[in-house]
Amino acid sequence: MNNPYEHMRGKVAIVSGAASGIGREAAMSLAEVGTRVVIGTFPGDPHDPAETLRRVQETGGTGVVHEVDVRSTGEVDAFAERALVEWGRLDFAVANAGVLRKHSIAELDDAAWDDMLQVDLTGVMRTLRAAATRMTGPGAMVSISSIAGGVYGWGDHAHYSAAKAGVLGLSRALAVELAPRGIRSNAIVPGLIETPQSSDPVNSLGPDGLVAAGAKIPWGRVGRPDEIATVVRFLLSDESRYLTGQSLVVDGGLTTKMQD
Repeated sequence: MNNPYEHMRGKVAIVSGAASGIGREAAMSLAEVGTRVVIGTFPGDPHDPAETLRRVQETGGTGVVHEVDVRSTGEVDAFAERALVEWGRLDFAVANAGVLRKHSIAELDDAAWDDMLQVDLTGVMRTLRAAATRMTGPGAMVSISSIAGGVYGWGDHAHYSAAKAGVLGLSRALAVELAPRGIRSNAIVPGLIETPQSSDPVNSLGPDGLVAAGAKIPWGRVGRPDEIATVVRFLLSDESRYLTGQSLVVDGGLTTKMQD
């Protein structure tokens, strides 16, 4: 049987926020089909990007670790440029880096609002902009949104929800603008996925909250990062060559279920 992803072998991707969670699994999923990966990691991230690189190499893939703060235009440009320095091309971009903080609207000051958007929205724009200006041929981009903002509202997370909703508009606009160059832009709207971020009991649901929420999902559990990563790979591949400007909800049926 032919490998539907064989055409991705030898191509190059940048993946932000790849030290853990969805970003790590996305890097591994791409490496499995021979795509070379620049593993973007924030220096302050407690998770080890060397573990991502190790797993990429275990698949037989090739990658390099690159420190990047997506709040800095210069650092994001250098992140995308690393692909050209290492391998002379850039074909794919995965804008995954994000933070999650809990603030009621009453305690949400301008600094907290601005910091969230700098990472979760403007950081996505910087990543896609840096990639778009360096892609010399057809390519594809995937942005990671969330059901919080992308579908639902989430109390005490207005800044996060606003940023994730903005990612969808950004992705659609770039789909139109970049189509003449053969570059596709899509977004994934993950549901409840078991990651270090969602397992944070202070700013998110925490382990117990994820278990309780999973029982209410039609699929019977929360999702795994690899279940988002395989969708990332699909959206970057020629298997989705006529799909652009879309927001794909991957949530085990959560948003289709009428609440009890």
